[in-house]
Amino acid sequence: MKSLAELAAIRDKMKDKVVLREGTSDMRVVVGMATCGIAAGARPVLNAFVELVNDEGLAGKVTVSQTGCIGICQYEPVVEVFEAGKDKVTYVKMTAEKAKKVVEQHLKGGEVVTEYTIDSAKA
Repeated sequence: MKSLAELAAIRDKMKDKVVLREGTSDMRVVVGMATCGIAAGARPVLNAFVELVNDEGLAGKVTVSQTGCIGICQYEPVVEVFEAGKDKVTYVKMTAEKAKKVVEQHLKGGEVVTEYTIDSAKA
């Protein structure tokens, strides 16, 4: 059994990651984590977004969460970005590497990474 001090340290270390997933920010990143998404590699994508948002100091601006089936299994892993007053952006065939560019360009810079969106995948 861990000591009370060790448990408190673990709680403090994980606090930022839990807050990211439960926040009520103006911008939300939602990762599809149904069976098809997980099989296609959604777990590392979710982890990358959580870590990058935290590392970049965006925790007050961006909430990262997960959902079940989004309904477009052939495009998994799927990430949807919701921003107040704007249309939803759907990123498809995501990877942890692509998440870095989305965080830099879209979440921080406000510019959609069009080559990763569902519209570019259908073309």
